Amino acid sequence: PVPDWPARFAELAAAARDPRLRAFYAAGAVAGDTPRKDVPMVAIDVETTGLDPARDEIVSIGVVPMDAACIRSSASRYWVVRPRAELHPESVTIHAITHAQIEAAPDFGAILGELLAALAGRVVVVHCREIERRFLDVALKARLGEGIEFPVIDTMELEARMHRAPPPGFFARLFGKKPAPVSIRLADSRERYKLPRYRAHHALTDALATAELLQAQVAHRFTPETPLRELWR
Repeated sequence: PVPDWPARFAELAAAARDPRLRAFYAAGAVAGDTPRKDVPMVAIDVETTGLDPARDEIVSIGVVPMDAACIRSSASRYWVVRPRAELHPESVTIHAITHAQIEAAPDFGAILGELLAALAGRVVVVHCREIERRFLDVALKARLGEGIEFPVIDTMELEARMHRAPPPGFFARLFGKKPAPVSIRLADSRERYKLPRYRAHHALTDALATAELLQAQVAHRFTPETPLRELWR
């Protein structure tokens, strides 16, 4: 079940020890019955050294403020940060952030205040919530000794709702016919809405791509009055 996020944020603000985290929670969370048209949002993407939060770390972060009416690209933020985990050649091939860039970059803790300020008071928009929520939680625990919680609108989950296959019928089971799977990856999801193809695995570009995908999804399947609780997790 989805938490009562405004109440949860009040609890977390009272319990947070770090002043930056306390200020983030004190900014509050939008109520679930708020119409979509009134919800302030921010799209975020992180690039990492790998896919395991227990071993890997964040190397770059992109955030793009948005709301139901527009995407505020001019207010976007982008950071490259120095991970404590090893930067493997395989991950460099994916996100193109080099060892030289990493060596000149600050630790994640140095940009944490700016990042939390960019997220405060907004609903976070991601494509695959398990990546951003888990990596950010682990990164804060490693530096502050306390993690982070926040609601998200997950464009991958919204796409999965549309394309999740129903249980096969009798004849499909009898003859072993299976429906062709539909990809809900970011680029493939965007293509279904005729959105342009961008370079993948750049945190700021992927954050923008996620923001655009959400705009397309809600335009096709929701209304300005759709309550936030039907979108977030």
